[in-house]
Amino acid sequence: MYLNVLKVFTPAALAFFIGLLLTPILTDFLYKHKCWKKKADKIDPLGKSTPIFNELDKERAVSTPRMGGVIIWVSILCTIGVIYLSTVLFQDNQFFQKLNFLSRNQTWLPLFTLLVGSLTGLVDDILQVTGTADHKAGLSFTKRTIVVMILGLIGGLWFYYRLDMTGTYIPFYGNWELGIMIIPFFMLIMFSLFSSGVIDGLDGLSGGVMAIIFSAYGGIAYFQNSIDLAAFCLAVTGGILAFLWFNIPPARFYMSETGILGLTTTLTVVAFLTDAVIILPIIAFPLFITSLSVVIQLASKKFCGKKVFKVAPLHHHFEAIGWPAYKVVMRYWVIGIIMAIIGMVIAIIGGARFIS
Repeated sequence: MYLNVLKVFTPAALAFFIGLLLTPILTDFLYKHKCWKKKADKIDPLGKSTPIFNELDKERAVSTPRMGGVIIWVSILCTIGVIYLSTVLFQDNQFFQKLNFLSRNQTWLPLFTLLVGSLTGLVDDILQVTGTADHKAGLSFTKRTIVVMILGLIGGLWFYYRLDMTGTYIPFYGNWELGIMIIPFFMLIMFSLFSSGVIDGLDGLSGGVMAIIFSAYGGIAYFQNSIDLAAFCLAVTGGILAFLWFNIPPARFYMSETGILGLTTTLTVVAFLTDAVIILPIIAFPLFITSLSVVIQLASKKFCGKKVFKVAPLHHHFEAIGWPAYKVVMRYWVIGIIMAIIGMVIAIIGGARFIS
């Protein structure tokens, strides 16, 4: 029992401290090479200008480096490397052998997804910061969507053919059988979470929200006795918290695509591995409401010719009506914690079939 607890929490602490140690190196690089946008020029998916958003974002976008999300996935990789090395050096020590959480059935797929998503985001970030003020850089929304859909297809095929997953569990009800349709369902969930990446817009917002969500899924995995997956989720949380330490106002850097793209795609895999996809809108409520606000805004502008919010996503609407950014962030954190607790309770009690 105590070894399982240590196995779950040690990677979190290790990833956090490794992230803290790596940050000065990354910070020096990002500021030395001026790794920020040259102009606040956000364009909505309909191809129209967003003047209110650009006004809110003009100071942050052109003076704060991007690519802070590198801290998250690099600290996770380093944590895995350190723990694996300890198992090699101390082969006869039960404690060090127990710490290794890299396993084929629980952590290979989320780790693969994290790396592909993060590296794709890194390419986008590099193109963003190397562009000029008059030249739109970065991977297009279409290209990033294609990568996400390919990842979703690989994940869906893996769950269907390798893990024999043909449905998802509905708490207090039972299994919802989907058959081969689990593949497009997986792709849909991954795309939905990818679209919620716009939450990375205020100092401390995305880091706090994502840390809460991965902590909740780590708890669910632990109660399901999926200890390796729980350890992975907590390692991700530790990496996020290291990033958040330097992202709270005033932010030293932003998570940007290399962080948020890797985390949202990985979250999809974790939700399916824990068979807690149905409660994802509850646990990840801040992400859900962020995406929904954008959809509502775009639909209203296209079909009704007017806006519902002053600006979307929703957190920028609150900022536009006069809320200080730190107040928006703190309240998102509070709501995120409450909703994550509710989601965990539903998953654990309603999914009692998992608990031995």
